[in-house]
Amino acid sequence: MGRTGVTAPPALALRRVSRRFGPIEVLHEVDLALRPGSVHALIGENGAGKSTTMKILGGYLEPSEGEVLLQGASAAFASSEAAEAAGVVMIHQEFNLAEQLTVEENVFLGRELRRGPFLDHRTMQARTAELLVRLDCRIDPRSRVSDLSVSDKQMVEIAKALAREARVLIMDEPTAVLTRRETGVLLELIDRLRAEGAAILFTSHKLDEVARIADEVTVLRDGEVVLAQEAAGLTEDRMAVAMVGREMSDLFPPKPAAPSTETVLDVRGMTVPGRVRDASFVLRRGEVLAFAGLVGSGRTELMEGVVGLREATGAVFVGERRLPRGDFGAALDAGLVYLTEDRKQRGLLLDKPLRENLTLLALHRFTRGLIDKRAEDRALDEAIRDFDIRAATRDMAAGHLSGGNQQKLLLAKTMLAEPDIVIIDEPTRGIDIGTKQQIYGIIHSLASAGRAVIVVSSEMQEVIGLAHRVIVMAAGRVAGELEGRDIHEEAIVRLAMGLGRSGEAA
Repeated sequence: MGRTGVTAPPALALRRVSRRFGPIEVLHEVDLALRPGSVHALIGENGAGKSTTMKILGGYLEPSEGEVLLQGASAAFASSEAAEAAGVVMIHQEFNLAEQLTVEENVFLGRELRRGPFLDHRTMQARTAELLVRLDCRIDPRSRVSDLSVSDKQMVEIAKALAREARVLIMDEPTAVLTRRETGVLLELIDRLRAEGAAILFTSHKLDEVARIADEVTVLRDGEVVLAQEAAGLTEDRMAVAMVGREMSDLFPPKPAAPSTETVLDVRGMTVPGRVRDASFVLRRGEVLAFAGLVGSGRTELMEGVVGLREATGAVFVGERRLPRGDFGAALDAGLVYLTEDRKQRGLLLDKPLRENLTLLALHRFTRGLIDKRAEDRALDEAIRDFDIRAATRDMAAGHLSGGNQQKLLLAKTMLAEPDIVIIDEPTRGIDIGTKQQIYGIIHSLASAGRAVIVVSSEMQEVIGLAHRVIVMAAGRVAGELEGRDIHEEAIVRLAMGLGRSGEAA
């Protein structure tokens, strides 16, 4: 049912679709219908079966049972290229871009325009520029993709899909890495595409976006449809309960007791060339300190400078010990660890099994000339239990885990190094609400046990719900610090925008 209230036959549908990987059935008789001029939201926890469902719709996987219907007729897509030829295009959460090519070359990859025997770069650049204007995105079509920010890469993925003039658009977490402004632009674009008659499948862990954009909602849990209805009147709370099967009233645990006065980390005058200027802060034992700010404010670069992953000037003290510059190993030896925001590219070895990923940071503890694989297996048993890592088999590659379980594996890997200070960058990006609750509980437990935690987050409620103190960055500088009752959305936004606190000059 579209916003106009007119029922249209499905442009693309699944009828009683099941999918098995070996003996494990991950989808159980799923029905789903995407209608022209309508946005259908598909939601569920990580591992619920959303990605498998989208891959079947987009021609990347075949169903084990059931059928895919295109305009009411059975359609067995042999490949994603066959699906695209039929007007079905998928925008991936994991970027499907050629990093060394330009934006224009990516948008037209495999569909290049020619003038005689030569590529018509002028026309392709002009059309790419038009698509980017449609997205209110100011990227030069001649820019190399490897030089773009994560959010700009997402906009290129969307432009690439728009260039194919799809009748059915499958959007896998398209806003996960976008700023608030970029998200607003994308949702407005979805509104326009719907009005033009496109059938859109939209997945997001941000339930406010689902409530804002969806005409219909389907909820998957453990590979089964547990709720399917029109979005009108469906509250975010009801969606969350359907996803996880329990009430979510206590998403954030109570904040741990006030931290001690003991300073465990002291950063003085940290400058990361071109990114951060003269940033100083302290972290106390038992504290959760959040860093907030807009994308590009320098939060991640500051943390990478602190742990030695970027060239930087300034001083970093762990207790009384001054760390050498640019030495990640020295930071690790001092009990300071960093969980990257990019768990897939930099946090985990996606083609390696769980055990090898888990013990990588603390490999010395499992080595007596040779690696003690029995000890590694015992550590994996404990990690699976303590961090509730849900894997089909212990030997599966980390890349086959859901996003939430990858994040829990990364946490387990980091904590195996027994750190005193933990920096977690975007701890719940692309993670469902149930797994968020688990990760918030882990952060609470770390601080309650006397460890010190820094959380870098773009989610406002996460910052407000977790932190004892908030440091806000703007344009590479520390714009201000908030504590206690002063931690609220207006104060954070004003500082992030360079406006100062209410009533203050910037």
